[in-house]
Amino acid sequence: MSWRHSLPQVRGKLLQDEPLGPYTWFRVGGAADALFIPADADDLADFLKELDPAVPVTVLGVGSNVIVRDGGVGGVVIRLAGRAWAQITAEGDTVTAGAGALDAMVAKASARAGIAGLEFYAGIPGTIGGALTMNAGCYGSETRDVLVSAWGLNRAGERVDYALDDFGYTYRHSEVPADIIWIEATYRGRPDVPEAVAARIAEITSRREQTQPIREKTGGSTFKNPPGHSSWKLVDEAGWRGRLHAETGGGAKFSELHSNFIINPGEATAADIEGLGEAVRADVLAKTGVQLDWEIKRIGRPLSDAGQDLESR
Repeated sequence: MSWRHSLPQVRGKLLQDEPLGPYTWFRVGGAADALFIPADADDLADFLKELDPAVPVTVLGVGSNVIVRDGGVGGVVIRLAGRAWAQITAEGDTVTAGAGALDAMVAKASARAGIAGLEFYAGIPGTIGGALTMNAGCYGSETRDVLVSAWGLNRAGERVDYALDDFGYTYRHSEVPADIIWIEATYRGRPDVPEAVAARIAEITSRREQTQPIREKTGGSTFKNPPGHSSWKLVDEAGWRGRLHAETGGGAKFSELHSNFIINPGEATAADIEGLGEAVRADVLAKTGVQLDWEIKRIGRPLSDAGQDLESR
């Protein structure tokens, strides 16, 4: 019997052949074989314990820094959405946040509690789970500067705990196994006047609104900054700011406002967006000798591979 017909019983939502485009900022991509939105951590743990170990599991946050390919995603996609996953508490100089909490909401909650140090999260369009995975940061600060510890579940549904040193953080990278699904993180800031923290958050928010295409269908920063370089400058100097990719029929382009942001101005496909990124990587490498690496996560299969799912298992 197909694994899809023997999925574990859940208390949350379990949907089959669910289109993922509406769950991403780019608004592109195919369907998940199965999409699971767990009710809480216990629901998720029970599901993972009972799920066939051969079935792949992919975690999707708010879809702000991801391209879901047009052929969809095989196996089970897990999305931590809802109030149970977005709880934020603050006490003393410590902030605890659920993996589904928006980074910006964590920054604002810290400000209300008079805790400084997490203001930079106001400039990151994602959730805490994603921030933990990629050591998210901006404007001179990053996750490792304030993180104390975090806990999550492994593929077998077992709880695993990590202190800051266990992450092995480097620039936009963690050494934690990729199968960990984050549940909660604890941060430590420093005491400050709430109004002062809020003012710095307002400054970051204003700066972001003025310099990034946040109201477009986009995916955040496309490429990581190579050592000694700024990605936006490399893209800009190669002539790609505001330029459509001719080979994809003009379905996607780099923003006029910020040349490290790809935007979907209309009806681009995931292949259009990824194809544009690869064309720019090749062009920048040819012109400068500098290799651009993707910061946006790309998941799933090309449309040509859409039929190659796990039905035979």
